[in-house]
Amino acid sequence: MPDFEVVELGPTDHPEPGDTAPEFTRPLVTDEFWEDRTLSELVAETEGQTILVFTPMTGSFLAKYVWDELTERNWDDRAGRVVGVTASTPYGVKRLLDDNDYPFTFFSDPSNEIAASYGIEHELDGMTGISEPRVAFFALEDDRTITGAWVATDWPDFPDYDALEAELGLE
Repeated sequence: MPDFEVVELGPTDHPEPGDTAPEFTRPLVTDEFWEDRTLSELVAETEGQTILVFTPMTGSFLAKYVWDELTERNWDDRAGRVVGVTASTPYGVKRLLDDNDYPFTFFSDPSNEIAASYGIEHELDGMTGISEPRVAFFALEDDRTITGAWVATDWPDFPDYDALEAELGLE
């Protein structure tokens, strides 16, 4: 039995396969630097599909668990590009990259507006005006068409990674 309460997050109105992923511009953080990038630029320059992975703030156990799992499963070698989206600042993302050996880049979105535009934000209990993304995965083609999606319905909630890989075409 977990020593934390599982919270049902309620319904979401997230984009589905066949929809166009919402456009955004945010700092893209690497282990060396960060710069503003658009989603369109990123997917257009990626050979193969881009997988957007939304996780809570970088200091959370949920984010650490997801990124450890994706690293262990070698998603960086199996997808065209895997990119995180987090409500953490570029400084928080840089610390995550410095403290871990993740081969991924991350969009920093402290305002959580990207998650809101994808319909997957949730307010943190007891913190008025503070929200973060649900754990979510979206596979995108180079024109931002969504080809696969999975969105958490509970906190905490993790996908069946084998089924997710099939859904996103990473088999």
